[in-house]
Amino acid sequence: MQLTFLGTGGYHPNERRHTASLLLPDIGIALDAGTGFFRVQERLKTDTLDVFLTHAHLDHVCGLTFFLVPVLRGDVSQVRVHGTKKTLAAVRTHLFAEALFPVEPPFEWCELPATSEIEISHGGKLTWIGLEHPGGSVGYRIDWPDRSLAYITDTTAPGNYLAFIRNVDVLIHECYFPDDMQDWAQKTGHSSATAVAKVAQAAGAKRLYLVHTDPQHPEDDPIELDSIRRIFPATELAEDLQHIEI
Repeated sequence: MQLTFLGTGGYHPNERRHTASLLLPDIGIALDAGTGFFRVQERLKTDTLDVFLTHAHLDHVCGLTFFLVPVLRGDVSQVRVHGTKKTLAAVRTHLFAEALFPVEPPFEWCELPATSEIEISHGGKLTWIGLEHPGGSVGYRIDWPDRSLAYITDTTAPGNYLAFIRNVDVLIHECYFPDDMQDWAQKTGHSSATAVAKVAQAAGAKRLYLVHTDPQHPEDDPIELDSIRRIFPATELAEDLQHIEI
């Protein structure tokens, strides 16, 4: 099963990276809808789309406004947007306020159920956990019979989610700051390099992909990748439009 990184940066887009969005095109699931979300319509292989939002900060939701035309054209038959009650209320009240966006797309708004589990295609199960971040955030995990994926962003590593990501095959984790800015990670609710590497190691993850990097640093290695790989060798800094097999 393929995953495409549509946006791998944080806060705002730059010439190299759009903001947070991941797509599983074969099963019609997107994780977050930042500025990279405009790339969904050319890559989606289903006529339905389920979008799972981690939280309502603009760099994770603004791309929802980009999907009005594909819906009105009938390119997709159904779009469901999933999130916490707080996240969905913020998006509908503010992002789709009439003064900002006069036509609300005909999305279905789906509050994450208290059971903390949703069945998805190919025998999969999607679960989530609340994360520590200003305004709140949610981490997601998808388990199929033969593979697993976890997406942890907008939180400070290490956090309360280590058991949640235990033994995951693919861990996608934010890494906004290098180690010399660890104090800023604590202040802003984000993660720094060594802390993320140690989380992946402690969790027994098989592969680690780093996302949500600082947009002020579009260079090849803004987070000291070699120092991370000394702790967790199977680490990559994800790039926009990179495809990986889960």
